[in-house]
Amino acid sequence: MDSGLDFALRAIAIGVGATAVMDLWALFLKRAFSIPSLDYAWVGRWIGHFRNGRFAHANIGQAATVPGEAILGWGAHYAIGIVFAGLLLTLAGVDWPQSPTPLPAIAFGVVTVVIPFFLMQPAFGFGIAASRTPKPAIARQRSLMAHFSFGVGLYLSALLLASFSS
Repeated sequence: MDSGLDFALRAIAIGVGATAVMDLWALFLKRAFSIPSLDYAWVGRWIGHFRNGRFAHANIGQAATVPGEAILGWGAHYAIGIVFAGLLLTLAGVDWPQSPTPLPAIAFGVVTVVIPFFLMQPAFGFGIAASRTPKPAIARQRSLMAHFSFGVGLYLSALLLASFSS
């Protein structure tokens, strides 16, 4: 198989799997403890406003809705997971996906929290690292837990994929 195509297919499989693990973790928290997760329609709303040159909001929840924002947001959520998986594959090296180990995946998953802390949360009007939310420490902890679960998902998805490649 072409190495570029092989890389892309691995990134897609691992990224989708890891994002699904993250979503299953969020579903567990919601069902077991009534802990809400990010409304991905807000991600779609944020992206939908790009075409009008608007990249930041005082409060994304009060911004004008965008047609199809939920689909756009969920699609972006999974696309970002795929891009992150591709970055992990690039950084971890060509041998890692054949014999994945947890540390690179989990560490990378945790590091990805810089995107919501320093890009998305400020753009949503929540401040850097959720500093403008009612309970910033709890919001930060939830973001870190979500990205930790994404890292676990990166590892588990790579492990599953490697088991099929053997």
